[in-house]
Amino acid sequence: MSDILLETRDLKMHFPVSKGILQRKVGYVKAVDGVNLQVRRGETLGIVGESGCGKSTLARLMLRLLEPTSGEVLFEGENILNYNQKQMLRLRKDMQIVFQDPFASLNPRMTVGNIIAQPLKTQRAKTNLKRQVQNLLEIVGLNPEHYNRYPHEFSGGQRQRIGIARAIALKPKLIICDEPVSALDVSIQAQVINLLEDLQKEFQLTYIFIAHDLSVVKHISNRVSVMYLGRIVETAECARLYDHPHHPYTNALLSAIPLPDPRLERKRQRIVLKGDLPSPSNPPSGCTFHVRCPRAEEHCRNHIPTLVHHELESHQVSCFFPLVEEQRLENSI
Repeated sequence: MSDILLETRDLKMHFPVSKGILQRKVGYVKAVDGVNLQVRRGETLGIVGESGCGKSTLARLMLRLLEPTSGEVLFEGENILNYNQKQMLRLRKDMQIVFQDPFASLNPRMTVGNIIAQPLKTQRAKTNLKRQVQNLLEIVGLNPEHYNRYPHEFSGGQRQRIGIARAIALKPKLIICDEPVSALDVSIQAQVINLLEDLQKEFQLTYIFIAHDLSVVKHISNRVSVMYLGRIVETAECARLYDHPHHPYTNALLSAIPLPDPRLERKRQRIVLKGDLPSPSNPPSGCTFHVRCPRAEEHCRNHIPTLVHHELESHQVSCFFPLVEEQRLENSI
């Protein structure tokens, strides 16, 4: 059995832009623009980047909730983009998602018991649904007696636990966590992260963990991919990426993480990138980061870099002029 559970190859999602009364196409928003990614069995792959870089769109493409413009999505070696509706229904039990908003992702008209039982009903599970749902509630730290309550009767952290219970109901192989703690209080975030880690060990789950908080990503991830304007610019083992970033964008992101020691925080130099994130409907030519990069040269403006191994086989970077040791900032967290 291959070590790679899920893989994307040159995956693209270009949304058409229309204008006028006749709604003629005048361009495309390149939300995902050629992503090559591999997810190993049993690991947690973190995906980080600024808002609007395409992280959530990528997640939906990998689950085939959106149909990509081009590329491939391979799950256990098979391209799921060729699957028909019946094949996709069978595959859904192996691929689940935990959404960012724990309230909007739950139907307010359904009881918690019906929400969690929905995947089991869809897959026609031949078990005692009520007992199984109550067991799932207990696994995620909720009272089984809450079976008949509605989502509005729970706190944000409890609602996210309900979403997690729904995601693990069919014992999937892969769960995509799309910023699952960003809408929660800090103390609740830690509880949800610890729950996800416990579930991973108990059910041998594989996670793709999307987040803005780099501290959270470092805590839970085995490997991290950094995304910028629809493309992966760096991928490495977690400790390696945080201690030895090669891409200037990764280094800038890490410099924005606050340090817990106020004295070290005051002494540290931060990297402030010039300008705003370019529009994905009109990305810069060549390397899309060159308009904000302090190391950009003429070659960057006219050529597109590809992900290549740098120093280590597991460390890939998409940059013509990657950072060397003395050019990095101390970003220990």
